[in-house]
Amino acid sequence: MGVVIGIDVGGSTTKIIGIENGKIKSPMFVKATDPVTSLFGAFGKYIYDNDITLPDIEKVMLTGVGSAYIDQPLYGLPTAKTDEFMANGMGAQYNTSLTNLIVVSMGTGTSFVKVEDSQIQHIGGLGVGGGTLLGLSRLLLKTQDIHQISEMALKGTLTNIDLQIQDICNKPLPDLPLDATASNFGKTDGNASPEDIASGIIHMVLQSIGQAAILSALNSQIKDFVLIGNLTQLPQCKDIFPKMEEMYHIRFHIPRYSEYRTAIGAALTYINHSETHTVG
Repeated sequence: MGVVIGIDVGGSTTKIIGIENGKIKSPMFVKATDPVTSLFGAFGKYIYDNDITLPDIEKVMLTGVGSAYIDQPLYGLPTAKTDEFMANGMGAQYNTSLTNLIVVSMGTGTSFVKVEDSQIQHIGGLGVGGGTLLGLSRLLLKTQDIHQISEMALKGTLTNIDLQIQDICNKPLPDLPLDATASNFGKTDGNASPEDIASGIIHMVLQSIGQAAILSALNSQIKDFVLIGNLTQLPQCKDIFPKMEEMYHIRFHIPRYSEYRTAIGAALTYINHSETHTVG
């Protein structure tokens, strides 16, 4: 089998991976002003940097919202598209040894995909995600640089922003420790520092996503949640999600290449002979 290229085409960011002999080759992402420019820029850079020739490529698999703009094969190569939720499910499950899980895809917004053995089902979503984080930061911090926001948040004090159980009760409530959040931004005053605000924004977004994911698994036996997407790279994930694990007795997983899992899943849909749609 030759190299299978998986490409997750976003609005302005494209993520690309290659799978050869069951192994992932050097994931990469490229930003541009539009999906088509982003896609072709990513594809060209990827094959050049990895010394891949066009005859080496067996299949190009596209997914993501930006793939709708592509209606002809890339460079004459066999090209197909696959459903983004199918790609999320297959990519999140890859190399995890999990059979039953919920994929939490943290992009501009957040989607939830249930995986039970080989059955993959989109079960809903949440209009809170990276777009929320950046939008609130533009308003409140006058920046949309995610690295700057994250660094500011690491220097902030969350208890200056969030109202916690210990602020309104001197004893823990059933299943709620004293440091559990009673109200995001419920303690903020006009003197809050930018660092505190940044901490509050990131905490609110990640906590909201985690709690919504847990609610999506009600009435099921699923206890494992695989987090994928760019927000998984925030260092605050290492603090926020373990606290929810302890509180709700579930498990959050952030796998290797978590931000590329949709692109990985796109390639896997071809390798595993799942449903795809030929381009051209």
